[in-house]
Amino acid sequence: MTAGIYLSRAKRKVLILDKGIPGGQMVLTHEIANYPGVENISGYMLSMTMKKQAESFGAVIKSNVRIEKMSLDGEEKTVQLSGRETFTAPTVILTTGGRSRTLGVPGEKEFTGRGISYCATCDGDFFQDKEIIVVGGGNAALEEAVSLTTYASKVTIVHQFDNWQAFASAVKEMEENPKIDTIMESRIVEFKGDMSLEEVVIEHIPTGKRYTKKIDGTFVFIGYVPNTEELKGVVKLNDREEIIVDSNMMTSLDGVFAGGDCIEKRYRQITTAVADGTTAALNVLEFLNR
Repeated sequence: MTAGIYLSRAKRKVLILDKGIPGGQMVLTHEIANYPGVENISGYMLSMTMKKQAESFGAVIKSNVRIEKMSLDGEEKTVQLSGRETFTAPTVILTTGGRSRTLGVPGEKEFTGRGISYCATCDGDFFQDKEIIVVGGGNAALEEAVSLTTYASKVTIVHQFDNWQAFASAVKEMEENPKIDTIMESRIVEFKGDMSLEEVVIEHIPTGKRYTKKIDGTFVFIGYVPNTEELKGVVKLNDREEIIVDSNMMTSLDGVFAGGDCIEKRYRQITTAVADGTTAALNVLEFLNR
């Protein structure tokens, strides 16, 4: 959306193709409270505002489309949709986004955004003085568990193994925090509730014994998956299948840029995605001018 706003405002002909509705993961966020200048807004409303803004400058947006194939290595880039409709342009910006790795258990989809979150920075303050669970055993899980104690009254880490997959420093900081408890060799097998998450079913893996735990929220940190499956062999990816870009957001192909959650980066926030879109758009303008 940001790249579209910048480029269409600069009087370039812009087409935005989206496999869903504009906004990506932002649409799934119930409440956004850390976007500068906006005190409180739903992800859907912020997405629609951005969409309206891009269209007001002339950007054309096609939603719910499926890209059949892309040819990005020549001077003229070609994108063909499943209905055989084909578009060409001298530049393409890849903003395919990404997704948090999910547990894939009953109730997870239903309560995402209603008690289940995959971003402590985004949603931590919604659990002030409440009891929450963090799922995972790597650096992200332990570090986020510690950060969540700023808000939560108690944090319980549920991990499937009997040891941590995190750096010793992260483990030490977690163990020294009085607000954190741990449940090892266990996994969540079901989420339950009415309008929002109310309890989880936990299974002790070695014995298979299951029990129910009442909880206000659950944060899942078991990895991240970039949406780059269809870009393998098209642009250069790292070992985590993230798109490798330079400081100008240029990929390994001349005239092909990328930004957002699909690229190689540490922090994934709406604000960092907006920054990537700005950088990519401005460098596209420079590329086209050259």
